[in-house]
Amino acid sequence: MRWEGISEFVYVAEFESFTRGAKELGISTAQVSRQISALEKRLNIKLLYRTTRKVSLTEEGRVFYQHCRSVLDGLDAAEQAVSNLQSKPQGRIKLTAPVTYGEQQLLPLINNFMMQYHDIKVTAFLSNQKIDLIEGGYDLAIRIGKLHDSTMMAKKLSLRTNFVCAAPSYLKKHGVPHHLSDLSQHNCLLGTRDYWHFIDTAKVKENSHTHGK
Repeated sequence: MRWEGISEFVYVAEFESFTRGAKELGISTAQVSRQISALEKRLNIKLLYRTTRKVSLTEEGRVFYQHCRSVLDGLDAAEQAVSNLQSKPQGRIKLTAPVTYGEQQLLPLINNFMMQYHDIKVTAFLSNQKIDLIEGGYDLAIRIGKLHDSTMMAKKLSLRTNFVCAAPSYLKKHGVPHHLSDLSQHNCLLGTRDYWHFIDTAKVKENSHTHGK
């Protein structure tokens, strides 16, 4: 409501003509006249002197025009800024990833990306710890495991397989474990998690045969 008639008033003031102002805006002269009359009524101020030969600004109209012109210039600048963002990528990206994956896979990609898009600044925080993405202001995160927060969007990038290994010298000293339960008697190195997940391949094969019958 407050914006109605502003563009019409500015164009008429600049061209000193309702007809030319309407032509620039691509609307009818009658519509321009109605919008400006409604604007003057809303402001309770006469903005234009109208004669059959010329249109000119009143003193109040000149003051109002200067402010309105600044507002329209600001809108034009805002539209141009948004248009530039769409045509030329720029801004900041803040992301996080596990240390090893980030160093081996992600950082080389980021380097190539920044070489191609000079106006984008990328901040990468490599950590294996659980991070609050919202609190940290992260745009995206690469993590291993299941997504616990259902409000976030996720896409699987790759699969990872873990192997349980032991040095020959360790096995010679402590013996070779033959069952998963034997691991509780061994010295196991843990990472950021305090547990290991195993898939019992024997049960997997058994289930697949059962379903196949």
